[in-house]
Amino acid sequence: MFIWEFVAASVLDDIIDWFYSQVVGFLGNFFSEMGNMGAELFQMEWVQSIVLFFSYLAWALYAVGLVVACFECGVEYASGRGNIRETALNAIKGFFAVSLFSVVPVRLYELAVSLQATMTAGITGYGASSIGEVASQALEEYSLIDSITGAASGEYAGIGSVTSPFIILFCLILMAYAVIKVFFANLKRGGILLIQIAVGSLYQFSVPRGYTDGFVQWCKQIIGLCLTAFLQATILVAGLMLFRDHALLGIGLMLSAGEVPRVAGAFGMDTSTRANVMSAVYATQTIVNTTRTIAAVAK
Repeated sequence: MFIWEFVAASVLDDIIDWFYSQVVGFLGNFFSEMGNMGAELFQMEWVQSIVLFFSYLAWALYAVGLVVACFECGVEYASGRGNIRETALNAIKGFFAVSLFSVVPVRLYELAVSLQATMTAGITGYGASSIGEVASQALEEYSLIDSITGAASGEYAGIGSVTSPFIILFCLILMAYAVIKVFFANLKRGGILLIQIAVGSLYQFSVPRGYTDGFVQWCKQIIGLCLTAFLQATILVAGLMLFRDHALLGIGLMLSAGEVPRVAGAFGMDTSTRANVMSAVYATQTIVNTTRTIAAVAK
């Protein structure tokens, strides 16, 4: 009777683990659905109208920039320093930039969200098996164990080893903090992507003139945003799965999910909009000053 009670308790533990994995998998799927909501934002008509407006603005700035580039090339060619090949290459770069700046970020973001959903489903096994299959598998595993000692060898080193209620409460608070932080980060990511696309149109004046530093930084911010969308939810789900076996290590992994934007920013992929907007303001001032100069020369 004792052996059967022990086996029943072990099977129940496996079922509880399955429930925990399904709950964590649901959380990962919830984050992926939030990411899909950010991608679906660009399917709304009014958002498409905004993107179309900035696309037209980018084409207009590209045309003006191309004219200014040809003007500058002519002035430099008159003094013997002109490079027609470089000017033509910059014009081609600008054409590709203005054609793809409103399309590639959305597609890249959709890819990152899709990869995050697939990765979290693979980590948690969400939807892969039913409770009956888990119970049958647990019975098959324990039928191969020769003794109770062998069955008791797989003890958990996670939250079960923590006896103090204060430590348990502290761990739960940290877990809730990590989840809420990633939740709000995913909630605003679609809007940030829309702002970055709007700001990216202002760089199209500089690209055909050969000044690509600002646009390259903008590309890094788009990559950093998509990388953050993939890594934050994936690391959080991995930390939640590790929490049941190694509580403190899982908490550390969950808290590290909130540091992904800071680490990406250290490598030049800042996902915030502050630096992006400031560089766009500088680009706008450059456009105004150049336009004034051309108007003065024309007079």
